[in-house]
Amino acid sequence: MIPVQGYAGLTVAILGLGRSGLATARALVAGEATPVVWDDNADARAKAEAEGFTCRDLTRSGAFDGVTALIVSPGIPHLYPAPNPVIAAALELGVPIDNDIGLFFRSYATHEWDDFEVAPRVVCITGSNGKSTTTALVHHILEEAGRPCQMAGNIGRGVLDIDPAQDGEVVVLELSSYQTDLARSLTPDVAVFTNLSPDHLDRHGGMGGYFAAKRRLFAEGGPDRAVIGVDEVEGRYLAGQMSESPQDDRVIRVSSGTRLEGFGWSVFARKGYLSEWRRGKQVASLDLRQVTSLPGAHNHQNACAAYAAVRALGIGPKVIEAAFHSFAGLPHRSQTVGEKAGVRFVNDSKATNVDAAGKALQAFPKIRWIAGGVGKEGGIVGLQPYLGSVVKAYLIGKSAEEFSAQLQNTPFEICGSMEIAVKRASSEAIAGEVILLAPAAASFDQYSDFEARGDDFTALVKALL
Repeated sequence: MIPVQGYAGLTVAILGLGRSGLATARALVAGEATPVVWDDNADARAKAEAEGFTCRDLTRSGAFDGVTALIVSPGIPHLYPAPNPVIAAALELGVPIDNDIGLFFRSYATHEWDDFEVAPRVVCITGSNGKSTTTALVHHILEEAGRPCQMAGNIGRGVLDIDPAQDGEVVVLELSSYQTDLARSLTPDVAVFTNLSPDHLDRHGGMGGYFAAKRRLFAEGGPDRAVIGVDEVEGRYLAGQMSESPQDDRVIRVSSGTRLEGFGWSVFARKGYLSEWRRGKQVASLDLRQVTSLPGAHNHQNACAAYAAVRALGIGPKVIEAAFHSFAGLPHRSQTVGEKAGVRFVNDSKATNVDAAGKALQAFPKIRWIAGGVGKEGGIVGLQPYLGSVVKAYLIGKSAEEFSAQLQNTPFEICGSMEIAVKRASSEAIAGEVILLAPAAASFDQYSDFEARGDDFTALVKALL
């Protein structure tokens, strides 16, 4: 646990009692603060009270009397489409609002660091897609290199739930736009921006607000190194803002598909090969084609971002290459579940939006595609350029009819359930094809979350195998 600094003897309110909220309450107590907590869910309040925390209804008049700050869980709207009533009340009263990420950055460094030979470092990864894979890959490379490290944030443990720093340790954090938007303190040593595509637009008031939330990690934090994906205009803009000139190697530009040879430091992938260039010279090259856990151009972008981040920490190319090959990948993210008679089964349940699904559809040449759920605005119209690799689509969930009307000439079958889709796709697939779950939709019509959806697909495939 990371004891929260700066609130000893003070009362701090917490709104939201999920994983991060409870971890924050514990960390505040460890820092000698007094937390008062609230959640609209009675079961969540009961769980907090069972741990000894005091619940205070923050919706009532006078609830903020004596409160120094309000700490908000990431799923709660604080600005758009409208502030949560508790947050609105805090804003009217001028009560400072923060989240666990902000508390982490103000609390992680301690006087014990004065005795360390190597100061601990923090690597933060944000972006629309690929955050989790890039974060896990950075963590895996560091482990393989023998560096002490921990992984937290939007993946794994809550940031305040990790262990106090040790000599030379690296903490790797995945940060969502919800987390970067509200944190009052953001000071990573290495910050990574993977890419940007429309998502969570209601929470950020549009694309500009969404990008602004991501940009805060760089503009507010001033990282020593900025690893920035430049395949979209927003990334190119951010790289330009962070660098003094094209030769400024404090910014490492990353691309999947574009040669980046005219910069101080760049890492890019083309035709399955990763190349690192510094000051006009290629210094390393890796073959990604045989790294089965990182298929497709989107995963090659993740590999480039992870490579650049750990190179900024001094890890050598040969160590990185070996770690790529031993990386098992993440569940629900281009995860190979198994293979039978030359047919490969891939679980990409995390592909909940059109951009992520489009990248998955570009990763394989012949696909039997399982898609559907709660479709997002626009459905799958944006996937038209990538449907050439789809042999047939098997549609499930609430959006099945809507998606079928947008497939044009692509063969499809409305299956309804995952069980029927897996059964039909596997009975029709031939050697050399991939049965791919890349829903391009949320899961909440049939599952509690995308993990439950991916677990169902995996269980059905394993039973089949």
